[in-house]
Formats: sequence, structure tokens, C-alpha cells
Amino acid sequence: MAETQEKRAARRFALRIPVAVSQGGNSAQTETAQIRDVSARGICLYLDSSVTEGSPISFTLTLPPEITLTESIRVQCQGRVVRVDEGVADGKMAVAAVIEEYEFLPES
Repeated sequence: MAETQEKRAARRFALRIPVAVSQGGNSAQTETAQIRDVSARGICLYLDSSVTEGSPISFTLTLPPEITLTESIRVQCQGRVVRVDEGVADGKMAVAAVIEEYEFLPES
């Protein structure tokens, strides 16, 4: 059997925290999703609505102190969907996206 080569270049953190997601650059339609894991370069999350591979996606999340090693930090990210696995968790879709841009948000 051939071994599966690890393609990840950044450490992933398994976080079970909510994230606000907008698809296709439409920030007016935001849904709450659950993160499976996140790294400096990408994210995998569970969505209820359908999304297509290659489509733009934006999301806002709050990184907890155990990740930042300081205080909680809110981050707004823009990216692109690179993989969609349907029906993996209670009928939800596992969506993997590469992070192309990010911005740290001021505390609210």
C-alpha cells in the first residue's frame, strides 16, 4: 500500500468554535458554522448550505488565548473553497478553504 503524503504546511488546531461565514462576497447573508480545524493558511468547517469548490468565502472568527498565547483576537478572513465533502456531520458539509487575506479586528 502506498503511504499518504502529508501536504499541510502549517500546524492545524482542532477548534470547536462558531464562525460567521459569508459566501460569494455577499456579507449580507451570513450563516453561523462550526469550525473543525484551522491553521495559518486554511480552515475546515461544517456548513448547512451548499457551496461550490472554487467559490469565494469570507468568515470571522475569534481565536482563543490557547492559540494566540495572549488574549482572544477577532480575525476577518477571505479565502477560496478548495474542497467540499457532503453529508459528513448530521447532513452538513465539510468545507475546506484556503485563507488568501486576513485582517485583525478591533475589540468590540
